[in-house]
Amino acid sequence: MKPVQYTVRLPASVDNALRSLAKRQDTSVYAALQLCVKAGIAALANPSAPGTDDRELVAELASLGTRIVDVERLLDRTLFTACAAYAYARSAALGARKSDEVITTEINAAYDRQRRLSQEGRR
Repeated sequence: MKPVQYTVRLPASVDNALRSLAKRQDTSVYAALQLCVKAGIAALANPSAPGTDDRELVAELASLGTRIVDVERLLDRTLFTACAAYAYARSAALGARKSDEVITTEINAAYDRQRRLSQEGRR
């Protein structure tokens, strides 16, 4: 079988990538180009079945989204617990005889303040 010759023009970025690939594989640029062409044709001629990978990916993303919501709830509860611990410890340290209603108001204020501060960090 007689090989067919083509003239190929590559953008500079593709040429740089091709040269890097050839250097990593310790081969010539022409051999790396030939390998890339063969791999590209094989990938285009035999594409993966559409949808199989997509469904798995969507299922994993949905699962990840659910876990993130769970982590956010846990962090929210942890923040509230830390605010409560702070408010009760502060009240005890100051020797103030505050009612639970007053301390609860302080807890909620501290919690709301921390949530607001965390929202400002996102912007």
